[in-house]
Amino acid sequence: MVIVDSSAWVEFFRAKGDVHVKLAVAGLLEVYESTLCGPVEMEILGGARAHEIKEIQIRFDILQYVRSDQKVWRKAAGNFAKMKTAGFTIPWNDILIATIAIERGLRVYAHDKHFSIMADTIGVRLYTPGYNGMFNPEP
Repeated sequence: MVIVDSSAWVEFFRAKGDVHVKLAVAGLLEVYESTLCGPVEMEILGGARAHEIKEIQIRFDILQYVRSDQKVWRKAAGNFAKMKTAGFTIPWNDILIATIAIERGLRVYAHDKHFSIMADTIGVRLYTPGYNGMFNPEP
């Protein structure tokens, strides 16, 4: 399973979004391998235009939802501190998404450089789509 980050959803929903990202998200949706977490849902629905919200909610309603609790938030705070100590300023919501993925044993698909930085520092596993956006199972 893969948490699709907000950066990938933005490209997916954008009319002229990156075609490779669109194909990758579509590939995850096709095989029911995409998951949703609270921070991603908040970022996307909070930034959507009023006329887009219903369509996005319909898509999100079919996704498996990954919950987080106080323990995940505390671990995210620790990861935030690790990133700062390593000299990186990463948005807290990206660190929270990465921490949720780490704690649940999931990968993250993102169109955002912050996640590759976190992969090297805190060990979040990133998803790389297969040929033409097809689902790429765990190696």
